Amino acid sequence: MTFDAPFLLAAAPVIGAAIALLAIAGRRRRVARAMQWSEELGAVARRTGRWGALALGAAGVVAGIGLAGPRGGRATIEASTQALSVVMAMDISRSMLAEDAEPNRLRRAVREARRLVFDLPEDRLGLIAFAGRSYVLSPLTLDGGAVTLFLEALSPDMASQGGTGLAAALAQGADVLDASRETGDRVLLVFTDGETHDSLDAVLRAAAAIRERRIRLVLVAAGGPTPVRIPLRDSAGVISGYQADDRGEPVETRRRDDILHRVADAADGVLVSAELSDQAGAVRELLSAFKRAPGGERTTADLLPMVWVPALIGALLLGLHTVTRRTAALVVIAWLLLPPRASAQRPAAGVREFERGDPAAAARWWQARADSSSSDTTWYNAGTALLAAGKYGDARRALDRAARSLDPELRFRALYNAGVAALRQAQADSARRDSLLSEATAQLRDALLLEPGDRAAKWNLELATRRRPPPPSGGGEKPPPPPRNNEPAPPPGPNQDPPPGGAPLSPSQAEQILNSVDREERDTRARRLGKSAQTVRGVRDW
Repeated sequence: MTFDAPFLLAAAPVIGAAIALLAIAGRRRRVARAMQWSEELGAVARRTGRWGALALGAAGVVAGIGLAGPRGGRATIEASTQALSVVMAMDISRSMLAEDAEPNRLRRAVREARRLVFDLPEDRLGLIAFAGRSYVLSPLTLDGGAVTLFLEALSPDMASQGGTGLAAALAQGADVLDASRETGDRVLLVFTDGETHDSLDAVLRAAAAIRERRIRLVLVAAGGPTPVRIPLRDSAGVISGYQADDRGEPVETRRRDDILHRVADAADGVLVSAELSDQAGAVRELLSAFKRAPGGERTTADLLPMVWVPALIGALLLGLHTVTRRTAALVVIAWLLLPPRASAQRPAAGVREFERGDPAAAARWWQARADSSSSDTTWYNAGTALLAAGKYGDARRALDRAARSLDPELRFRALYNAGVAALRQAQADSARRDSLLSEATAQLRDALLLEPGDRAAKWNLELATRRRPPPPSGGGEKPPPPPRNNEPAPPPGPNQDPPPGGAPLSPSQAEQILNSVDREERDTRARRLGKSAQTVRGVRDW
């Protein structure tokens, strides 16, 4: 058990003794006055109220303990959930690099899948990537952040075998879903352009098997109906050539609606058109109509307020004293004890200064305690106050210290506010703008790994990414215009919506933001996850 104000705990016996002495003095005075009337009345006065001083003193002791703010115990909170089992199968064949979708088929599919991860925080998600073969990257899990990391790293270079094996992907997706013991619907979500190098009969048999296993199939189409070539880009993003077959002829690819429709019909599934500007929204509407399995989640809260325990004991003692008394002397004592407010339960001075609109004074108060304290909460409060006071460098250092906390909620808040501090400092410091924006981007991404559904963190991440210099491109496209009148979200807490003053992002701007993920980071993840593609002459590897 811990106490908010330990010094009041030490003062509790003093409070109890003082109340007992006052009660004893009052009793002696009452007996003396009774003796002045008569000896019989004095004898009655001496016989009554012998234990009153002890009861009032004990009530004073427990009152002092209550003022010290006791905390302890642990509570388990259960929350019921309704979940689906959803496996996303992503086509990573080279035909998905065709740029008849912005910026190409694969990156648009990844963008829509990532939005679905954010929008389905309570569902169990899995991820499969397929080209000539299919690979399970993530089994069914509630960790949407891990699925997002795998999505960011998707590339045709991960596949050890080129081509497109749609039948194998359907079969493996069904196997992963069969491992789920949930009672709700199971959904296989396939992002593909429909070009398959399997025989159509094999693909239709796999689709029919999905229907027989009572798995719902949702196909999300990618690309356009007009044949286009597949560009090959170097590490700088410049087109170095086009995909060619074994005879050296350029390969042309298009979306195969005929195959997609037949597969959807064979599985009694649904096809989401590539012409929809919001494919993720359409899929989300479909999933909302499916049957979800009831589930539960347990969270544990430590160090709960326990002031009610001494308050209950004190009330029982005072009640016992009241029912054994014939006078109303207790009313006076209660009148003297009750008006003062419980100072131990008041907010700290730094919190009061912050609420009064003086973050500089709050920052000084918290910094004085952070220097002599190892509490992560103290460092977080100091960093948040410094952020509100405009001292971004000091705020970042304090919040970086708080971000080492093992408490996931405190770590999320510290990472979020540190990202906002770097974002604001970048706005004021043009010399270090690029490095500060990179730091803000990294911290906000780490925050989203802890809370993938937080709107304010996503909004600020998009803002930080948007303000970073665009990656080099060989297409001669102009970078998007700088943002106007956009401000980062306010610092006190991470659970607030984006400020209404910021201009909303258009679909094209959002695409630019979501596709400006650091190229080196993606390449590193791809090297860790996959193997180099093997090119075999005479075999289709797109």
